Amino acid sequence: MAAQQFDFGMIGLGVMGRNLLLNMADHGFKVIGFDKDNQKTTAFEEAANPGTTVKGVVSLQDMVSQLATPRKIMMLVPAGKPVDDVIESLLPLVQPGDIIIDGGNSHYTDTLRRVTYLQGKGLHFMGVGVSGGEQGARTGPSIMPGGDQEAYPHVQPMLEAIAAKVNGEPCVAHLGKGAAGHYVKMVHNGIEYAIMQLISESYDLLHRGAGLSNDELHQVFDTWNKGDLQSFLIEITADIFLQPDEKDSSKRLVDLILDKAGAKGTGKWTSQDAMDIGVPIPTIDMAVTMRNISSLKDERLKAAAVFNTVQGKIDTDKETFIKQVHDALYFGILMSYTQGLAMLHRASTELDMQIPLQKVVAVWRGGCIIRSTLLDLFTKIYTANPQLENLLLNEQIAGLLQDKQQNLRTVAAAAIQHNYAAGCLLAAISYFDAYRSGQLPINLLQAQRDYFGAHTYQRIDQPGTFHTIWNK
Repeated sequence: MAAQQFDFGMIGLGVMGRNLLLNMADHGFKVIGFDKDNQKTTAFEEAANPGTTVKGVVSLQDMVSQLATPRKIMMLVPAGKPVDDVIESLLPLVQPGDIIIDGGNSHYTDTLRRVTYLQGKGLHFMGVGVSGGEQGARTGPSIMPGGDQEAYPHVQPMLEAIAAKVNGEPCVAHLGKGAAGHYVKMVHNGIEYAIMQLISESYDLLHRGAGLSNDELHQVFDTWNKGDLQSFLIEITADIFLQPDEKDSSKRLVDLILDKAGAKGTGKWTSQDAMDIGVPIPTIDMAVTMRNISSLKDERLKAAAVFNTVQGKIDTDKETFIKQVHDALYFGILMSYTQGLAMLHRASTELDMQIPLQKVVAVWRGGCIIRSTLLDLFTKIYTANPQLENLLLNEQIAGLLQDKQQNLRTVAAAAIQHNYAAGCLLAAISYFDAYRSGQLPINLLQAQRDYFGAHTYQRIDQPGTFHTIWNK
């Protein structure tokens, strides 16, 4: 009897790998998954819906031999060496024309290296960003494939079937050359860092600053999620405030969680790579920095004792302050998207990735962690002007920001005056003020550079490059 011809194979049956495969099976595809852990393969098969074709195996050769050609194999394993190890173990089993997909959060430079390496062996390699967490993977994630355009049509029907849908459109599209898929996912995660930090700073100002209880915070965020801040992250934040502690139901879990954040590196990569291509993303940079500072918990406690730090109560009309914080948060979130999308615009040409921004923002509208009502607006803007360098140059965006900037300034001032760390809110307004300023004090900086290092400067009254022997 001939072996079952499966449509798609998965290496790694952790929560994300298992859920993506089950999602495919629900859409009529025959799927097979490999994991060294027999318990995971069993759990995978048991989780399948009746009538679907699902199989788990503990031998890589078993999986590869049962796949229809060209084989379509996705890895969901930790970034770095594990990805290279899996590729090496696949090489003796696959044949030219087969397609290998990395669905993890690999750095784009690793993806480019693997594309070239496998091209030389006649194999297609694609870096694909997947966002939406375990629930999204099961019911409809946002999917960001890039790279091999010859391979994409072979996986397109499956990816479109399982992706989240917005107005009937699947939240997946081919997003450019080379490692574009992983690059877009990296920037997505940088934006995610910034928005989460902005929400946390807003919470701090409302909770410790203005004295809102968890119930009041739930009500505020729930109301915000019904308006122009509607988004996945605002929605889950509203839920978090109501979650009781399992050990003591009279307490809320959020109050018992240590203020020390983890990070897996994609935010840091976004900051590093933005600096490499010369794109300012200070709100994202500050979000990474604030996570790093949060990890210094013991030092922070010592410093709080040294400085006798007290975060003061913000004495203001509560309803007025809630409206001001709403506007500050909206402004900051818009700045986070603005900076991330400006980075993608530059990378598109600088790194020859040819990233279509109108498709990127459309793909982010559903399934992903940073989905938001704002993305519908961005989709219209980039569809009308695909080469827009920066959202701040769009009149509609400018109008939204002009309307809210004063409230951000008021909130930022309150944070500074009452000892609240609000780095992302401050970075957002600083970026705004710098980007729209026709004159910055960098003329003095250029004079200093020329004075001590003969770095030269340009003049405003004539063309050319100049150097001066400055008076000692």
